[in-house]
Amino acid sequence: MFTKILIANRGEIAIRIIRACKEMGISTVAVYSQADKDSLHTALADQAVCVGGPRAEESYLDGQRIISAALATGAQAIHPGYGFLSENAAFAAQCRKYGLTFIGPPAGVISKMGDKEAARRLMQENGVPTTPGTDVLDSVEAAKTAAGALGYPVLIKASAGGGGKGIRQVDRPENLERAFQTASAEAEKAFGDGRVYMEKFLDPVKHIEVQLLADQQGNTVCLGERECSIQKNNQKLIEESPSPGVSPETRRKLIEAATKAAKAAGYVNAGTVEFLMDKTGRFYFMEMNTRLQVEHPVTELVTGVDIVKWQIRIAAGVPLDFTQEDIHLQGAAIECRINATGAGKVEFFHPPGGPWVRFDTCLYQGYEVPPYYDSMLGKLIVSSSTREEAIRKMQSALCELIIDGAGNNIEEQIEIVRDRRFRAGDYYTDLMKYFRPKKDRT
Repeated sequence: MFTKILIANRGEIAIRIIRACKEMGISTVAVYSQADKDSLHTALADQAVCVGGPRAEESYLDGQRIISAALATGAQAIHPGYGFLSENAAFAAQCRKYGLTFIGPPAGVISKMGDKEAARRLMQENGVPTTPGTDVLDSVEAAKTAAGALGYPVLIKASAGGGGKGIRQVDRPENLERAFQTASAEAEKAFGDGRVYMEKFLDPVKHIEVQLLADQQGNTVCLGERECSIQKNNQKLIEESPSPGVSPETRRKLIEAATKAAKAAGYVNAGTVEFLMDKTGRFYFMEMNTRLQVEHPVTELVTGVDIVKWQIRIAAGVPLDFTQEDIHLQGAAIECRINATGAGKVEFFHPPGGPWVRFDTCLYQGYEVPPYYDSMLGKLIVSSSTREEAIRKMQSALCELIIDGAGNNIEEQIEIVRDRRFRAGDYYTDLMKYFRPKKDRT
């Protein structure tokens, strides 16, 4: 087992990993940018190293500086968290080159699954259902031909995409050329890869994902599914487990498909297979995220499995000590992402409390929210014995949560969990298109 781990991230996820390491008796090294010198994760770690300027490309995306910090402090492994370098195959390969363990899948697997179009082909070859679509499109003319064959509406998607970037929905032929060009340009800017492909746009659908763990000995265990259909601008807002729209039989099929996907990719460590599911329960592979997901806590609460600790154990060569038959989803868990609507100083902060209520955050009173990074201020997670009770608990916790001085979306989240469609579990990825929340709390 490792004795010292460097966390190549910031904010709430860095704190989450630090806490797991402390419970395992592992020393931690935090890295931080100049903008994060007073951030909570730097105070909680055993050591902290400044790796550059305030912008991500000057610090958290500079793999060489992070590796240098790991070597200088004697860290044996690097945990990338999510975002930043977590799905960067070149960084994972560099870690190995310098004798450091990358806590995640091998570089080759990251590269293979990071190419969304190539991943689709791999799934098709291994019997995992995929959405009707194309290979990489090399021209607008090719896109027009493909759209005609698939039938409108279609989605143009970045081959190297993720996080909702490089995606354009096209409803009519006259909009195709512009959508093709803007999706490609956005993909080039975000990922350094402007290649795009096309899928048939399915509507209405649920966004369902399956969390899995795979060890170095070839064992793969799925930890049930999460419902991630509440989204705004292709960004998730609320996640829950289990999904209210997944039957036991569909869950079994999802687990079988996710296991096939992991085996086909030669997967190791924690990963998530994402599917789109229509009203009939038919589902289609969308992508595989080769990292820890933001929403992993809801799975932890219904399974009792600490995913971050198992990431570390698997990277150290420890085999899973449970099988698929040992996984039983207990109760219900819901997570609301609390996002900033602008930078600002937290003048007053009051997190909610009570049994089975948790707020994962880096906030404290007086904290200055920097403008350089992701807008998420924290994740409010609750669990209870039933979904109905979990919804009531979430509503109560949201009303108790106070973040004054930094604009946020708490009021919007309250209205969503009060919405009759959410409470009934009868919602799809298009819910927010028709949702008219009150003005965000400021």
